[in-house]
Amino acid sequence: MGEDTDTTRALNHGFLRDHNYVTEADIISTVEFNHTGELLATGDKGGRVVIFQREPECKTEPFSQGEYNVYSTFQSHEPEFDYLKSLEIEEKINKIRWLPQQNAAHFLLSTNDKTIKLWKVSERDKRPEGYNLKDEEGRMKDLSTVTSLQVPVLKPMDLMVEVSPRRVFANAHTYHVNSISVNSDHETYMSADDLRINLWHLGITDRSFNIVDIKPVNMEDLTEVITAAEFHPHHCNLFVYSSSKGTLRLCDMRESALCDKHSKLFEEPEDPSNRSFFSEIISSVSDVKFSHSGRYLLTRDYLTAKVWDLNMENKPLEIYQVHDYLRSKLCSLYENDCIFDKFECAWNGSDSVIMTGAYNNFFRMFDRNTKRDVTLEASRESSKPRAVLKPRRVCQGGKRRKDDISVDSLDFTKKILHTAWHPTENIIAIAATNNLYIFQDKLNQEMHG
Repeated sequence: MGEDTDTTRALNHGFLRDHNYVTEADIISTVEFNHTGELLATGDKGGRVVIFQREPECKTEPFSQGEYNVYSTFQSHEPEFDYLKSLEIEEKINKIRWLPQQNAAHFLLSTNDKTIKLWKVSERDKRPEGYNLKDEEGRMKDLSTVTSLQVPVLKPMDLMVEVSPRRVFANAHTYHVNSISVNSDHETYMSADDLRINLWHLGITDRSFNIVDIKPVNMEDLTEVITAAEFHPHHCNLFVYSSSKGTLRLCDMRESALCDKHSKLFEEPEDPSNRSFFSEIISSVSDVKFSHSGRYLLTRDYLTAKVWDLNMENKPLEIYQVHDYLRSKLCSLYENDCIFDKFECAWNGSDSVIMTGAYNNFFRMFDRNTKRDVTLEASRESSKPRAVLKPRRVCQGGKRRKDDISVDSLDFTKKILHTAWHPTENIIAIAATNNLYIFQDKLNQEMHG
């Protein structure tokens, strides 16, 4: 895996001279490729969105892949204050989702805890000149001085990327928005918070339809919350949402307007012998993703990644141990709040490999066919441009190989929560605190047993 793009060269996600000091606002909070993979968007805790564009392949080096360079940066959300509830609303970008491209412009949705915004990203490389009623500065001319008419012309100018807000979808969520997902009909999208899921039309901002509501009449009876939600990639009537109890519910909007009754419930029966104080916390699903084919679901909980078949509800098809060596450390992870970290997961373009993050700036890949897996590290030290990443190993005591890392020396402040995979190629984007790493190719050589 070669190329590395981090803040030293590109991103204004606050690379500071003191490597150990990171401004909270510069921490990357979401990463998302568009549908072609030509654009990559990141959002941060400071409410900014940075879009990267892949450069065309170099003619002189036909085998060199185009690098991603900054295309546009804009402030998506500002901090707000809810005076009715005396609550501060953070500007942090929770999720970004691209709309499928339908013309020369690109559109994306970004959300903080409360408000979703639709942004238009477009290019301009020509400007009109030769107006009849305006002068060069754009001021209106005195009509009595206009004695002849000319045809305005478009003159070339330096390329400008313009970002403009097209819609603001507000006031629909009482609780914090954790997910947005664009429907395959390209007309609607949904937004999910802790207790409700709303369905929106992309052209209508003043109303949404509530399609899931799990809020109990008495909040003291609350036993679970919604943690993530996503539309099926091909069937516009199907969506899935995950819960803090480790369950997945597949809903069909054709069955009823309010999808409180699910069509399918995916749940793994608990092994009583494994029951502990932490069981419920670590079984909470932090992310759910449909495969590109629409046949499978990928979920992530604290210690594992699971692949579910839509046709089999009683147990997952595959279970992958992400960092099982932490099972004995749950007590200290509970005390330092790391046990509540929400790791995301991603499929590769052919649904044959899955990826998810871990601690110590490690991320994991699992090949579903060969059952091989690898641990890689996203850090300045290990990721010089064009360098090949070395697989890492974590040991739990006993014999240690030369490059093994002890469980006790893992840095739990360095965590890979947000990852994204290019829709068709072996290019991955990894957010490590305030750095963005982009690795590509060499993937097949990297998968060691």
